Amino acid sequence: MPTHYLIEVPGADPDRRWVKVTCGHLAGGQATEAPAAVPDKDAGKAAASAGGKPEYVLALSWQPAFCETKSKKPECRAQTAERFDAAHFTLHGLWPQPNGNFYCGVKASDRANDKPDRWNDLPAVTLDAATRQELDTVMPGTQSALERHEWIKHGTCSGMDQQAYFSAALALARTVNASPVRDLFVQNVGHDLTSDQIRGAFDAAFGQGAGDRVRVSCVKDPSNGRRMIGEITLGLAGVPGSDGKLADMLLASAATGNAGCPKGLVDAAGHQ
Repeated sequence: MPTHYLIEVPGADPDRRWVKVTCGHLAGGQATEAPAAVPDKDAGKAAASAGGKPEYVLALSWQPAFCETKSKKPECRAQTAERFDAAHFTLHGLWPQPNGNFYCGVKASDRANDKPDRWNDLPAVTLDAATRQELDTVMPGTQSALERHEWIKHGTCSGMDQQAYFSAALALARTVNASPVRDLFVQNVGHDLTSDQIRGAFDAAFGQGAGDRVRVSCVKDPSNGRRMIGEITLGLAGVPGSDGKLADMLLASAATGNAGCPKGLVDAAGHQ
């Protein structure tokens, strides 16, 4: 059974968008469904082994590397070796899938303002005091109003309100930062790590096969050409909540075929 329909509206921007089958109702037409599959006694085992398509991607940054490439951003000018983001993964975003599932119910004027130099013009995100305090620590990009961009582009398509969405994202990030994956990065600051090492750390922390759902992205230091690990992305299936059940969500998702960047430097805080 389908999980999304590809809707085409000529003249719209964008003119094609993936929409969950549970969104709204079908009227004035008939959707095409795939023919029923022939029952297979091994189908259940195969599905459990392969996992379902990712329903979310969790993006976690290694902030020192990001700041080498964006040194003028407020959160990068203020970075110190003592700050949280010098030795922990930071939250970039939690992105509903499939890719392209953006700006659900967002006004055209807000979409027009969704540019890095205009994020402060986007509507403010309303959170309780504790969540706001944690978000400002774990997502240093809030100094550039990153949370407003993440909500309007991605969070609006999650089916959650702002409080639930950011609480879920923070819980997942908290779980990774409390794991041996974060320890591996801290122990290798100033040295290279391979994608195999990172995936192996996820296997050890969250169960065999968890690492297959992880992709590594690298960035190039503009000043000296170093290849640095900038971000890791995790494919997740299931409903994210404040319980942070990351292991279950990783193993429920399909494996990521490409591990991404094969090797990169774990950068230290401060402009190198």
